[in-house]
Amino acid sequence: MNTDFYNIADMLSEEQKLVMQTIRDFSDNEIKPIIEHYAQKAEFPLHLIKKFGELGVFGPTIPAEYGGGGLDYISYGLMCQEIERGDSGMRSTVSVQSSLVMWPIFEFGSEEQKQKYLSGLASGEMVGCFGLTEPDHGSNPAGMKTRISKTENGYLLNGAKMWISNAPFADIAVAWARDEEGKVRGLIVERGMAGFTTPEIHNKWSLRASATGELVFDHVFIPEKNILPNASGLKAPLQCLDKARYGIAWGVIGAAMDCYETAVKYAAERIQFDKPIGAFQLTQKKLAEMLTEITKAQLLAWRLGTLMNDGKATTTQISMAKRNNVAMALNVARECRQILGAMGISGEYPVMRHMMNLESVITYEGTHDIHLLILGAEITGIPAFK
Repeated sequence: MNTDFYNIADMLSEEQKLVMQTIRDFSDNEIKPIIEHYAQKAEFPLHLIKKFGELGVFGPTIPAEYGGGGLDYISYGLMCQEIERGDSGMRSTVSVQSSLVMWPIFEFGSEEQKQKYLSGLASGEMVGCFGLTEPDHGSNPAGMKTRISKTENGYLLNGAKMWISNAPFADIAVAWARDEEGKVRGLIVERGMAGFTTPEIHNKWSLRASATGELVFDHVFIPEKNILPNASGLKAPLQCLDKARYGIAWGVIGAAMDCYETAVKYAAERIQFDKPIGAFQLTQKKLAEMLTEITKAQLLAWRLGTLMNDGKATTTQISMAKRNNVAMALNVARECRQILGAMGISGEYPVMRHMMNLESVITYEGTHDIHLLILGAEITGIPAFK
């Protein structure tokens, strides 16, 4: 089935094509056959962590000397796309590990921190999470209440983070807190540190196969060696979010493609009024519009990938791609659900699961409206956040 309508594969290198096919095969063989079972049970398939590590999807853009793949950003995007063909929650795990844990340690960490953590994170022997969002501060991270205060040989950390992917089983958290001068600092919190707990969030209707939790810090002692030395100010965590949003812009295309391909197949097989529903004009209209929107999103992501590779991509360009592509994928999932009719809500098909997952993706890493305001500020020069 041709979901590469503009032959974007022709613009990919042989290495990039190999990456895409390898991850697609993994998604087809390892994620899709089990994910409905785990989503229904609201459990994370922990056995996939080591397989992700073996596959090389953790930290693919991190240099090989630190255990990463040394790949380019289009390869990373294609990985996200093909993993999210399987499930948004599985791509979230990869995004967090790669963009929000490994990248800040690589970018802002000391050589000792890089040597200590990166190879274990790359192999999947160690899992990380990213602590920025707080119970009262989501879209406004500048309102952060989590604090660190200087003490002998380190700091005491107090506060809480909310809606944290991977938190329930993470070995480390890259967390953000204000110091006594009010400056945002990055630090590495290790499981087992006294006063550090990660209660799981239950009863989710979305990302049910992803593990989500809180990070609670109650007078946690953070050694000086666990402070990221080169991260100072809110700009540092926001740079991490740029990397994650980039992966999302690619990943959701995979979810849309999986829904679209399911709907095309169903429309050819489902008979109503003595002919397949794919023969009706309204069904064809839905399918034609979906393929058009998927193609536009693919081109947007590909161009953004070339800008990332050249070090020229801006925060606002990433915001545009994240906002557009997630909205596209959610609309595609909803249209596909209609084509499948009552079967669209059944776990026998992936559409409703994708649709529910995307309701989270359109909120996290910057809500749909926040990205509108980011673009609006770029266009007018007038921030409308306050």
